[in-house]
Amino acid sequence: MKVMIRKTSTGALSAYVPKKDLEEPVVAQERAGLWGGTVTLGNGWVLALPEMAPETALPITVEARRLSGG
Repeated sequence: MKVMIRKTSTGALSAYVPKKDLEEPVVAQERAGLWGGTVTLGNGWVLALPEMAPETALPITVEARRLSGG
């Protein structure tokens, strides 16, 4: 699914899923570098993010896989 990852005005990460019109904060991430690991959203969804360069600029839309939750 397409997911837009961005930083909020407070510096926290947020994920927006256009098809579900859902925006949730990222509450946990598997890797400090974000890319190539999983993230957990505020609603309990766990998403697998693709491998990307650590310096990838945000906001960015990526193809993520939903592993569990909600």
